[in-house]
Amino acid sequence: MKYLLTLLGIAGSILALAQHTIREPKAIRLHGADWQFALDPAGVGEAGEWYSNKVPASRFDKVSVPHCFSVDPRYQFYTGTVWYRRAFPWRPAGGKRVLLHLDGAYYSTTVYLNNRKVGAHEGGYTPFKLDITDYLKTDGTDNLLAISVNNNTWLPGSIPGAKDNNQPNDPFPGWMNYGGLIRPVYLTVEPAVYVDNIKVETTPDLAKGTAVLTVRTRLRNTSGQAVSPGMQLQVRQGERPLTLSWKATTGPIAPNQTGVLEATASLKAADVKLWSVDQPTLYDLQVISGSDTAHTPFGIRKVEARNGQLLLNGKPIRVAGGNRVVDYPALGSMEPDWLVEKDLRLMKEAGMELHRLTHYTPSETVYDWADRHGMLIITEAGNWQLTPRQMDNDTIRAKFRQQFREMAERDWNHPSVIAYSVGNEYLSETPSGQRWTNDMIQYARQLDPTRLYTFASMRLNILPKTADGEASQYCDFVSTNTYGNHAVVLDHIHRLYPDKPVFISEWGRRADTETGEAGQVTHLEEVMVEIRKRPYVIGASWWSFNDYQSRHQGTNPNGYRPWGLVGPERTKRPLYAAHQREMAPLTVQKLSFTPGAEGIHTLQLRVVARADFPAYTLQNYRLQAADANLLIPPLQPGQHVDLAVPVRGFDRTLNVTVLKPTGFFVLFQSIDLTNDTRTSNR
Repeated sequence: MKYLLTLLGIAGSILALAQHTIREPKAIRLHGADWQFALDPAGVGEAGEWYSNKVPASRFDKVSVPHCFSVDPRYQFYTGTVWYRRAFPWRPAGGKRVLLHLDGAYYSTTVYLNNRKVGAHEGGYTPFKLDITDYLKTDGTDNLLAISVNNNTWLPGSIPGAKDNNQPNDPFPGWMNYGGLIRPVYLTVEPAVYVDNIKVETTPDLAKGTAVLTVRTRLRNTSGQAVSPGMQLQVRQGERPLTLSWKATTGPIAPNQTGVLEATASLKAADVKLWSVDQPTLYDLQVISGSDTAHTPFGIRKVEARNGQLLLNGKPIRVAGGNRVVDYPALGSMEPDWLVEKDLRLMKEAGMELHRLTHYTPSETVYDWADRHGMLIITEAGNWQLTPRQMDNDTIRAKFRQQFREMAERDWNHPSVIAYSVGNEYLSETPSGQRWTNDMIQYARQLDPTRLYTFASMRLNILPKTADGEASQYCDFVSTNTYGNHAVVLDHIHRLYPDKPVFISEWGRRADTETGEAGQVTHLEEVMVEIRKRPYVIGASWWSFNDYQSRHQGTNPNGYRPWGLVGPERTKRPLYAAHQREMAPLTVQKLSFTPGAEGIHTLQLRVVARADFPAYTLQNYRLQAADANLLIPPLQPGQHVDLAVPVRGFDRTLNVTVLKPTGFFVLFQSIDLTNDTRTSNR
């Protein structure tokens, strides 16, 4: 959910968040970039009442929020508690509720307002909010907001966290524990009865072209009396409002309780435009209940896993992806809009359409971008290599369920999210791993039954003998982290689970092995040969899209692990062009070149939609060469079309580009006009 923002942060964040405004009428923003900041290595801040005016502002440094203290040279090696403070004015608003929102604070957070503790939260990548109405001053003087944040996830007990195996070089997550208020902090002003969340479920009938829309609106009643609110709904596709007949289920909501109002409507075929990777059509839903109004975008699409295939809108799709680690020099785990745009555009143009992005929940800006531009995402929460003891621990299980719920409730209206993962690389053949997988998928399906479910297994590489010997039996599709022996591993997985699609959730090679960057390219090409032979492999997500910092064994002296298609600052390696070439869903072949009169020649090209991998229906792609801009007719996997390209003048080579209907490059190629040799992508 995205609400109107009363920002407590930097101007850049104001601009970024204003794009996602969905609540009306507009609230009052609190401008200002200056936050007070201090380290608390001795853990004395609470006892010393650092949250109060007893400690003067002169004792603190000044920073801008969002803020990742781990990338500041003064604090970069610090793990522990830090404090943020900010004073702000407030004019009391009678009958309104004021909520404080934190989109991400790594890792454990406690919030104080005007010398009083408001609440606490654990989890560094999921959002939370607190009702601060009763803590605000009513005399018109400034309020003092204080937030303590601790980034110590080097110890067992947190999610992510350290293992409890007591083994050297096996204790903690493989990425950095970047600390701070890493995502926006803001306020919303709500009526006494307000929209707390909206869940939109779409069920398209692919044969008829129609769809059923179900809206569940969660309302919070903060008043002292029962209410029976109504609900008005409006759907738009672009600028066009749809005329729908709603069937609603309503009822009273008790004082200080939360209730859910449900409504359904049918969309006729003329109003249904399916969302896909090349046609990412979005709708907007407006909900009015009482004096509150909220919006959320959504898409209509159908995702299924059956008969060894992944089906998007009823058609098989096999596509590549990449694991993006949230890490950038001088930003750490902060994700400003420009970085999200830069990364996801690079990924899209590298042929990465289906991602298990990383082991935690990125900024919602990532999902907004994926919705608008057509990416498929498997989003993952929590369990990074938890040990059997940890997976059986009730406290750990409760923390995971909390983080998963916060992730799902934020992301469940994003059409880009096709599946949830309940963990990465735990011992899934053990009774503990089996219980965890079954229990957490069952829990998650209660929250959101509309998505597929999986987890990233590393244990299928040791070849269990029976399907019930490993927890992938509980998944809609198998996800395997496999770094070698791909043919044998994939065939064995298929024998165990012949009806389940297989997704290679991690594969790759570092750029600093004995074969260097050339070895990355060779590895890619060799494994692609095996993938293309196996139609049950629906995707392959390279580890990783980008290099990232780590403290794990095997990290280079500069602090980075060089797995990426791109370096830390997104400089492309040779692997990038190779991945782009191998993951293009089509090929372009030269058939002939015929010289013509008056310097106008004809180049005959054959465009072939790949039938193996990647493979999916191509619609409205365009081929550009010299002055030609040709529409490629719709192609099913395996089909081809011949195009005549006019060429003015004569050079040895002609550069050919193929673009998706969304405008992204999908193929760059140089055609040799003097002979039949075809060169590779640049």
